[in-house]
Amino acid sequence: MKSLVLATALSALAACGPGIPGGPTMNSKIGGANELPPPTSEVVSKDILEREPVANTAEVKHILISWKDLAESFDGRIDARAAKRTKADAEATIRGLLAQLKKGEDFDALMRSSSEDPGSAASARAYAVTPDAKLVIEFRQLSLRLKVGEIGVCQSDFGFHIIKRIE
Repeated sequence: MKSLVLATALSALAACGPGIPGGPTMNSKIGGANELPPPTSEVVSKDILEREPVANTAEVKHILISWKDLAESFDGRIDARAAKRTKADAEATIRGLLAQLKKGEDFDALMRSSSEDPGSAASARAYAVTPDAKLVIEFRQLSLRLKVGEIGVCQSDFGFHIIKRIE
């Protein structure tokens, strides 16, 4: 059963990536055709996203928090908590989780209890991130800009990701 859950989660996360050869890179500059729109939420770590990448590879863990308007991104498998939540509620949840992390709460424990990514929530596993990893671009951009031990937030079509770089 655990392997089925993990396989489902991994395929869902892999489906997040563009998977298109010649797609966006980590070094895309502002004004380029492969640029992301500016973040629309105050919880997004704009200061970190404005940095140049600090690594070509990173190991990260993340907590995904979504909301009902993004349900179609999940192909009918949106977390029950997210299905009831507005974007404003998701932002409040992110602020609360960040406050707990700032106070020293264990990231893995919060990931298991709060993340709406079934794979990482169940296993607390890390993801290897490279510029061409099959992950959503926002996830890759933030991950490769984080310093080891640093935590940041990005927004993708799947919701908000609280990401901690562990290596």
